[in-house]
Amino acid sequence: MPAHGAPAPEHALRMAPAGHSRDRRGSPVPTAGMIATKVMELRKRRGLMIALIAVNIGLPAVFLLIRLLGHAFAPYANPPAGGDQIFVILAAGFLPTFDFIVAITVGCTAGSRDLTEGMFRHLVVTGRSRLALYLARIPAGLAIVVPLVAIGYTILCAVCVLAAPAFIDDSNVNIPPGLSRAGFENWAGDHAGPVICTLGNGPVPRNVTCAGPPGWSKSAIAPAQPAPAAVEALAIKIAKNNYRGYTAIARYPSIPLVIKTGLWIELEATVGFILGLGLASLMGQRTAPVILLIVLQMIVTPILAVVDIPHLQDLQRSFVGLAMARLEPSGLPVAFGLPGVAGGLARPGAAQSLLPESATLAACVVIAWLAGWTILGAWRMVTRDA
Repeated sequence: MPAHGAPAPEHALRMAPAGHSRDRRGSPVPTAGMIATKVMELRKRRGLMIALIAVNIGLPAVFLLIRLLGHAFAPYANPPAGGDQIFVILAAGFLPTFDFIVAITVGCTAGSRDLTEGMFRHLVVTGRSRLALYLARIPAGLAIVVPLVAIGYTILCAVCVLAAPAFIDDSNVNIPPGLSRAGFENWAGDHAGPVICTLGNGPVPRNVTCAGPPGWSKSAIAPAQPAPAAVEALAIKIAKNNYRGYTAIARYPSIPLVIKTGLWIELEATVGFILGLGLASLMGQRTAPVILLIVLQMIVTPILAVVDIPHLQDLQRSFVGLAMARLEPSGLPVAFGLPGVAGGLARPGAAQSLLPESATLAACVVIAWLAGWTILGAWRMVTRDA
């Protein structure tokens, strides 16, 4: 018999000890354990992980390695592996396209895995909130996609900066970088022949012999050669007119452009993942959502970017692909899909010139797509029959 004043045994069982947490299986907020479990489930798919590494890291690494080896063994036949131009081509065209495809693949896998493998019923039986089960997939998938995209982009930036050419390539004339206006004019006077042949727009004097463009070696800056006074004066005049173009040429990308481009590429991958996750959850499968999103990104978006549809411009602006193109850093050319396949590389601002919109409106469109597809995917999971 319990002592006087002591609670009954059954009452003691109902009283939770101090500091004991209640059962939170019904909470819509995913726990760290749920997120870690989803990460482990995705990492166990070896085929998916191999494809991610091959596309995000392997392709740019192999491409840049070939350029490094080519320039190392045949510098006069192959350009330097890095530089601003190769950065622009890969960062504006290839990396966002490949990263988007990889991200939607991961998203569609995360959104349909439990259904296709028959695990959804078992997850529901555990009593966990379906909303929490869905939301846990977002940080889990991004924990895989974001680092892989960052590694591939870091490799590109490192090669473009460290293996950049040691000269300014202006119209096939290799010029030392960082020259002042006076220094540029003096250099032009000492290299009158190449300057007149390649930078000049007028007739070439008879006493100037024009040869082919110089080699690609980092030391392939033609040595100074004496020339008649009239020829030197003409070269200096040409240099005065071309100094602005000389200063506008960059050997490697600037740090602000590298940071902005990296954030933009990561945002592109995040958008792809969220779209894939929501659409796969809505449709209950993986293959069809992947195909639909690839068609949207590489076929529909480039068409809408270059075709002006009267009275439907607001609808065109509402597409996430055009909004992402509007948010692209100003130092990159607008790119839609793979170059030569779906729109390719255009001049900076090409999409905005046809469908002008503010960066704020484009950001709102992106946020609306992210929120909308997250809500649709979560709603379908909550209402799906187990």
